[in-house]
Amino acid sequence: MVVGEVLSDRYELEELAGTGGMSSVFRAHDRLLDRKVALKILHQQYTDDADYVERFRHEARSVAALSHPNIVTVIDRGEHEGRQFIVFEYIEGENLKRLIERRGPAPVDQALELAMQIARGLFFAHQQGLVHRDVKPQNILLNGDGQAKVTDFGIARSLDVKHGMTQTGTVLGTSDYIAPEQAQGQRVDEHTDIYSLGVVLYELLTAEVPFPGENFVAVAMRHINEPPPAIRARRPDVSPRLEAAVHRAMAKDPAERFATMAEFCQELEACLAEVQGTQIIAPPPRVATHRRRRGFSPWPLLLVLAALIAIGVVVAVLLTNRSSNDSGGPAGGGGAAPSLSAVTAYDPFGTGVPGEHNADAHLATDHRSSTYWETEQYHDHPNLGKAGVGLVLDAGRDVQLRQLGFSTETPGFTAEIKAGESAGGPFDAVVAGPQQVPTEATFTIASGKHRYYLIWITRLGGNYDTARINEVSAT
Repeated sequence: MVVGEVLSDRYELEELAGTGGMSSVFRAHDRLLDRKVALKILHQQYTDDADYVERFRHEARSVAALSHPNIVTVIDRGEHEGRQFIVFEYIEGENLKRLIERRGPAPVDQALELAMQIARGLFFAHQQGLVHRDVKPQNILLNGDGQAKVTDFGIARSLDVKHGMTQTGTVLGTSDYIAPEQAQGQRVDEHTDIYSLGVVLYELLTAEVPFPGENFVAVAMRHINEPPPAIRARRPDVSPRLEAAVHRAMAKDPAERFATMAEFCQELEACLAEVQGTQIIAPPPRVATHRRRRGFSPWPLLLVLAALIAIGVVVAVLLTNRSSNDSGGPAGGGGAAPSLSAVTAYDPFGTGVPGEHNADAHLATDHRSSTYWETEQYHDHPNLGKAGVGLVLDAGRDVQLRQLGFSTETPGFTAEIKAGESAGGPFDAVVAGPQQVPTEATFTIASGKHRYYLIWITRLGGNYDTARINEVSAT
């Protein structure tokens, strides 16, 4: 393929943007819709290889199902003179690798914000059953607004082993960011992407990869055997908490990493809040001075005794709470609020046309009351024309909730809470019944432990033709 060539009488190649092992990417002009697009074209030598052609088609099918602001959108797929190609939205900007090479270490808050955007995109892919397996800065595109978009799902694999494109024993990926289990040809899952994102965040903070080496094997062996280097030795302004989060993401054992990409993202959000908050500066240590003793005073001893008594009271309270939790209290006891992530809309009775704003689901748990997830518009309100539509919440593991609440800017709609073991359902009711929702609603949960909870909306309220969920909370 050469610049100036027109594919399928529609896409005119304008400039070669990059090339890789399987394909080349061109900037092109879509003559039909008069816009710029990106064309990924399979190399000529692979056109007669059925496995490579199927993998290329698999990428198009997989990514076409991913509609998220932090994932590059697939527009079209086709074939021209035996050459397979995929059409993507064109991102006017640079990739993350070039940004790091140009600017060096990123400010901590910017590094965290970029990592969180990548995590949200990858978590959405995981919820759709795909693990990327090649997360690296070169596959993160940045638009003019600084928004990160994940691209190149060329070696993405289904989380369902039966339907995956590759089998255990196949090593794919880029060695600088490869997870230990991937380097050893073992089974991969969402924890593999968590590891690679940890490496990307390490590089964002230090402008260096953690395990440089002369060749693929040398680098892969370091990923398998060596602990991640200390970040704070290179960046003292990185907090111990953030360093610990990166090291946890890069744990050798996948079971020791964050349970989900959403959990990793939540920890990064906490680290960002720490950076943006008011820093508490510890006072300098007191310098001992030598003074002439003027006689014994009982007050220091009394203060020590009072402190010991206070510590004893605290310990007793903690032991009592622990005993209560061990005897059947809710998971995550001690009063800690469960961590819920809104992951997708649930529309089992829909038409199949995207409209329930899946990409905005995370806004219901982003700790900002001004943002929201919203249903599509129903002009025959208050009726939906179907049994209901909802928002799925992921607790990351089985938890027993006491209450689940949320705020809304469209009060008056009717909803209930359901629960299940899969983000795709089925869900069963876990509250006494549906209720009409004011601006602040609280539902008491009357069931056991579940991982996924569903806010199930059955009727709109007032004069609103949509229902919004601004922020979810749980105890």
